[in-house]
Amino acid sequence: MLYWALVFLVVALIAGALGFGGIAGASAGIAQILFVVFLILLVGSLIMHFMRRA
Repeated sequence: MLYWALVFLVVALIAGALGFGGIAGASAGIAQILFVVFLILLVGSLIMHFMRRA
């Protein structure tokens, strides 16, 4: 999931550099959503890992 967030971030940067503001904004929004979902899943996974160990 982190891979896809980075892909959309690169797409947003390239689109922004070429002047495609709508596509850049949409790609940046998708990248932010994917990154937040990745962080939530990471924290959940770490909590479950430490609870299982104890």
